[in-house]
Amino acid sequence: MRIGIDVGGTNLKAGLTDGDGRLLAVERRPLDFRGAEAFAADLADMAEAVRTAAGVSRETLRSVGIGLPGAVSGGEILYTTNIPMEHVPLAELLRRRLGVPVLLGNDADCAAAGEYLRGAGRGCRDFAVVTLGTGVGAGIILDGRLRGGAASSEAGHMVTHAGGEPCPCGSRGCWEQYASAPALIRQTRAAMAAHPESLLHPLAAERGSLDGQTPFLAAQAGDETALAVCRAYVEELAAGIAGIVNLLRPEAVAVGGGVAGAPEELLLEPLRERVGAMSYARHGGRATRILRAELGNDAGVIGAALLGRVI
Repeated sequence: MRIGIDVGGTNLKAGLTDGDGRLLAVERRPLDFRGAEAFAADLADMAEAVRTAAGVSRETLRSVGIGLPGAVSGGEILYTTNIPMEHVPLAELLRRRLGVPVLLGNDADCAAAGEYLRGAGRGCRDFAVVTLGTGVGAGIILDGRLRGGAASSEAGHMVTHAGGEPCPCGSRGCWEQYASAPALIRQTRAAMAAHPESLLHPLAAERGSLDGQTPFLAAQAGDETALAVCRAYVEELAAGIAGIVNLLRPEAVAVGGGVAGAPEELLLEPLRERVGAMSYARHGGRATRILRAELGNDAGVIGAALLGRVI
């Protein structure tokens, strides 16, 4: 048995899996960050809760994996952008409480591990997942192993617009400032301000809020303003994915996160076309497939639980 915990910007999700990554029990809680020690205690409590809910003993646990939104190396959190932690030995803090090995991974790395072992990446040896959420993450599997082992990638902080929008990381023009869900929402708000006649206004009011699905739904209904927003967003997303493709030449890239649920004809189909046009493989060689991630919100938990199989 293994436990995985996915740490989001606002919520925590823990799951207990068998050795094949099948979820047997799940626990969800809001994130209430009160410092590193209290954070470790909360994670340990969730691990115990999900173990108890599944009715298994602590002796049956092989490991606990934690997926985190930031840079990690070995058992240490180096830096998290949206949760104030830096140089925190989280694995050791948890091991003392749980008495089992604890592995840390970047949340996108965990999503990649989950999709590689149980989802869209099955059958690949070289594979990547791009997650579209509060930020943009990328988890990369090369020759069946997580790139860098337990040291995370930060593809969302590749600079795609030199001197562009400021990023909380301290740089400017980072990819996630143009391709994350909040970036898409900002782009949609700007389009709404410029086009008061757009269907985006009544649709957002009907849904009660503006989110990453709103422009795609309006575009699907034939709204030209929303369609322009979607096209511009796909272009921004394609720029970063094409960089990953040209650098690593994976067999497949799976796109996950809330935005990835958009209609295929408005997101994945034009994304495949634009990445293909930007990819060096258009001159010959292995062409990378662009897929939708399969595991949804479970990818991070399953991948965190199975980290030991890819690092």
